[in-house]
Amino acid sequence: MTVTDTPRDFTALRALIVERAPDFPRRLTQVASYALENPDDIAFGTVATIAQAADVQPSTLVRFAQSLGYQGFSELQEVFQSRLRERVLNYDERLEQLREHTRNSGKAGLVFDGFANASEQSLATLREKLDPQQLQVAADMLAKAETIYLIGLRRSFPISSYMAYAFGKLGIRYVLVDSLGGLAAEDTSFATPQDVVLAVSFTPYASETVTLTQKLAARGVPVLAITDSPFSPLASIAQTWFEVQEANFEGFRSMAATLTLAMTLTVATAERRSKKK
Repeated sequence: MTVTDTPRDFTALRALIVERAPDFPRRLTQVASYALENPDDIAFGTVATIAQAADVQPSTLVRFAQSLGYQGFSELQEVFQSRLRERVLNYDERLEQLREHTRNSGKAGLVFDGFANASEQSLATLREKLDPQQLQVAADMLAKAETIYLIGLRRSFPISSYMAYAFGKLGIRYVLVDSLGGLAAEDTSFATPQDVVLAVSFTPYASETVTLTQKLAARGVPVLAITDSPFSPLASIAQTWFEVQEANFEGFRSMAATLTLAMTLTVATAERRSKKK
């Protein structure tokens, strides 16, 4: 790859990193995973702070950039920075306007506006990335399943529990794996290749979700995953998976995009099943 061929926008760069990932040595894979999961940190950090956060040597960041065709890490970092310029400017302007409009409403009003803005960003990102054909494939996959096993623990539990509620109302057979009483393994013991596992987990990935899903995949049970990175342990074992990157406010991540996707899959599955009757 020549210098002129190197990606100058984040979308193209991200696609290149995902394409090259299977061939990266371990340390470069480590950097790639960190970069895609923490693009803002790559944009704003120094070589030293990024290397420390990714648990690699600073020279590894340079090697990573050069492996993608850049002359050095600073040139790669410019692509991450260009991704943020317009978005951050718009965000700051909107938040400043919100502050002006809510000065008399107190701090709680600003907190609400911050979370509302994070939700809007999350939904906009999902809308931009989502492939309608992939949605159809996922709905068909769920519609054909005899039983849908829902695995989403810790922060993801509201998603799996909502889908359980909705599937129940729609007459679709499901098992909600909630680890209550330490019975998660027993809850999934009857799953077969005629069923589907729908697993939901985000960084830092609930270990029990990953372990259960890996065991079910090893038994030939199809996996549909909702996660946040191509380097997620769920992505590598799923027949199809959706990438959802939620924006955050003051360190608290939104769940708006994930819940919207979950609602879409639930209703689309019911619609596909109704056509088969």
